[in-house]
Amino acid sequence: MDPSAAAASSGSSGPALLPGPSLPAPNALVQDRLAGWISDLTTLQELTERLTRTTTLDAALHEALRAGATLVGARRGLVTLHPATGPGRDHPVTVGFGLDHADLGHIETIPQAGAGPEASGASAASGDSGISRAPGAPGAPGSSGASGAEAVQEAVPGPYGRLFDDLPPTGSRTGTAHPDVASDEGLDPRHREVAARLGYGASYAVPLETDNAGRIGAAVWLYDEAAEPTERQRHLVGLYRDHATEHLARQLELAEAREAVATLREELLPSRLPRTPGVRLAVRHRTGPLGGGDWYDALPLPEGALGLAVGGVSGSGPSAVAAMGRLRASLRAYAVMEGEDPVAVLSDLELLLRLTEPARAATALFAYCEPADRKVLLAGAGHCPPLIIGDHRVEFVETSLSAPLGMLACWEAPSVEIEPAPGETLLFYSDGLLHRTGRPMDRAFARLRTAAAGVPKAARRDPEALVEHVLRTMLPQEGHSAWDGSEDVVLLAARFE
Repeated sequence: MDPSAAAASSGSSGPALLPGPSLPAPNALVQDRLAGWISDLTTLQELTERLTRTTTLDAALHEALRAGATLVGARRGLVTLHPATGPGRDHPVTVGFGLDHADLGHIETIPQAGAGPEASGASAASGDSGISRAPGAPGAPGSSGASGAEAVQEAVPGPYGRLFDDLPPTGSRTGTAHPDVASDEGLDPRHREVAARLGYGASYAVPLETDNAGRIGAAVWLYDEAAEPTERQRHLVGLYRDHATEHLARQLELAEAREAVATLREELLPSRLPRTPGVRLAVRHRTGPLGGGDWYDALPLPEGALGLAVGGVSGSGPSAVAAMGRLRASLRAYAVMEGEDPVAVLSDLELLLRLTEPARAATALFAYCEPADRKVLLAGAGHCPPLIIGDHRVEFVETSLSAPLGMLACWEAPSVEIEPAPGETLLFYSDGLLHRTGRPMDRAFARLRTAAAGVPKAARRDPEALVEHVLRTMLPQEGHSAWDGSEDVVLLAARFE
């Protein structure tokens, strides 16, 4: 058959088409896009949940930096907070991620745009602060409003604000990228020098700002090479940033409250220990994050005597701290009036607590000391017995069993008299020290006795070294420099000469 006839008979007027590459069906494209969205949302949910589980400001800052680095594809960064109130209002709170103290010190040397008189004059004359700006930011071409220097001041003040000079002012949440720091002539030469020294080639900064919290700071992530986040990465980090800002604002409020409670508590406790001939004192006091009611006191009494006390009230927070202050002040008054009779002191305290705060319980231990004669008369109300530490004995004082204050209609228990040998130390402590070990009380008491027995002989001559050794042995993971325990801890040592 003739080919043309065959074509005519088939209804085709052109040459036959060769099979080409198959194109994905529109349904497959939609599925791929949905899969990408689901993956992004899953990642975002996991990161926000991790942030929500943080309970301290420092942990929240580190987690926000780590998550942001994951979202924008960077390895390092820093966040600085400078809220209007609370921690950071006077000095910015700054945390680095993948940056040590030396690196942060180098960043501090970057001159801030518009910081000096000459820079301010140049900025006013040219209408530019010498830095690249986000479109629409004050000082940028085609914008109106605050000058470049004012925008810098409004962005993020403080030494680390130099990395955030070109963030738009409050009211805009636009992030700013420097895709190639080495070739960006708009940056200060010192900025490029620091970038080369620290080995980063690009940066991306975002303000930490929401409508509710306002602007509380900013975060910047640093890339090892020239790079910038994609639109998808910017969108994801923007969503995460909104959640992180609200969480950080709440942590700032909590940190401010804890700071206020801690300050109040410190004001309610002795500012210094008294110097009494014949006895040397040392104390360690660590407050839990909620502010507990444990307390201590060392009070000079007439005729060269000394009153020592430890105790605690039930509950936590500002109300417990206030109750602790009232209880301690009352005990001081009773100790001055009748300190030589510890039973009378605690009986008066019991009556006061029962009449004024019937819903609150408290423990207390009061010791009337005569250092010249090395005699101690003590009584306790539901409190742990003190420990005697010497070269020839390490043992708990056998105090009579008694209920806490406020637990009975009338409290009274016999006092106990002890005579420490020269060089022996009487160690008072709060039950928080035992609870923080996470062990049953009988094992916690045994651990305390073992810790005291293990104090080196040289350290036993110094009450400061003794309490330090006991604290580190009892709580080796928490130590004493960055206390994050849930309960208060008190250690009060009196070494008799």
